[in-house]
Amino acid sequence: MTAKPLAPRLPGSRSPSPDTPPLTSTLSGWGRAPVVPGVEIRDEDLRALTKDIPLVRGLGRAYGDAALPAPGDVAIAGSTRADRILSFDPTTGILRAEAGLSLDTICDLFLPRGFFTPITPGTRFVTLGGMVACDVHGKNHHVDGTLGRHVGALTIRTGTGHIVTCSPDQHADLFWATIGGMGLTGAVLDVTVRLTPIPSPWIFEERECMPDIDTFVTALKGAQATWPMTAGWIDCLSGGRSMGRGVILRGRWATADEAPGPFPGGYRRPSVPVDFPEFALSRPTIRLFNDVFYLKHRRGSRRVVHPYTFFYPLDAIGRWTRMYGTRGFTQYQCVLPEAAGPDAPRRFLTALTSRGGASFLCVIKDCGAEGQGLLSFPRPGISIALDIPMRDHTQALIDALNEQVLREGGRIYLAKDALSRAEHYRAMDPRVGHFLDVRRHWDPDGRVRSAQSARLFGW
Repeated sequence: MTAKPLAPRLPGSRSPSPDTPPLTSTLSGWGRAPVVPGVEIRDEDLRALTKDIPLVRGLGRAYGDAALPAPGDVAIAGSTRADRILSFDPTTGILRAEAGLSLDTICDLFLPRGFFTPITPGTRFVTLGGMVACDVHGKNHHVDGTLGRHVGALTIRTGTGHIVTCSPDQHADLFWATIGGMGLTGAVLDVTVRLTPIPSPWIFEERECMPDIDTFVTALKGAQATWPMTAGWIDCLSGGRSMGRGVILRGRWATADEAPGPFPGGYRRPSVPVDFPEFALSRPTIRLFNDVFYLKHRRGSRRVVHPYTFFYPLDAIGRWTRMYGTRGFTQYQCVLPEAAGPDAPRRFLTALTSRGGASFLCVIKDCGAEGQGLLSFPRPGISIALDIPMRDHTQALIDALNEQVLREGGRIYLAKDALSRAEHYRAMDPRVGHFLDVRRHWDPDGRVRSAQSARLFGW
């Protein structure tokens, strides 16, 4: 297929990530599991590419199998070369760009110009189309919701092959099914989103140690009124009275007076050179890390920090997934609703530790209002995200965690899921039936499918 240019880039636009994998005969998600037969085909003309290949993959940062070919399929369309900015209005902040534009490029181009994406996930190495497909949320969810709230329009090639422009007012069923729909309504070709003006490109950050999970949840709730960004790290191996101890992170954009200077740009990041042996992330190793990290922050801090340090701490290490060894890992993220009560996070951590679960990274966030996307993940409550090494018992652990989430009335995040069973997911989310009806309407022949959709929905 011959690549051909569509429109000029803004100065400084470039290929998004040094971690983008080459074309191979097998594909996997960011967690390196599962691995499936397949090939990714990239072209600058995403419209032409998706005529024959309906499922699109961005930078491959979905942790599970959401951007992998379904059984029996082989090819997947890579969007990263379709990364042009089509228009930007500095008076309104409205950006229209191709789906392959990376958040990394958006940060580099717009932070110095006084704008930032309204919502950011925990890595900047994702594409705009991928952010829409996952309806990403961030540390400011309790204030600004998910990305879908800020998207004005989408251009999509549906499963029938037609190219459709949709918005909250035009083909709204397709629009809201695509927001958080994991790429299953068709190929997102371009996105219109409103960027947020910021007073400076720096973050004023406050860190404070929390002695246990109950105190942590209270602190998250208490910060809602005064801090636009909150999250935290918790020690998922501590037990007893100190279960869920951790470090809460509160943040806001620094004022112009507080900023130490103009946007400092990116920074070099070391890369993990080899795959670690499995024992490197054993329970004793994770326990030692947790102890050191907690003690390091025991006095707390208040300071102005680089935005990448605040939003993207893991991006500071290239190919960090190698620390989990050749079998990789799965990330598990759930939201425990407010209706489950303030003790729900403690019960969840008890279910995790009682089954030997250990996570090198355990992130907790306070979620606000539910998004309008038909499969959008967050809802009012507490979100907990875990990195779980792939081992012989991992499937049983995920099953047990899903059963606990079901008891609490919560749900999981599809962007992080690789192992959930169809019966568990369908029981968690009563919106699935409506989503599948919309999907069938726009793709009656079932052309757009992924390994995840085959696992959870059968097609």
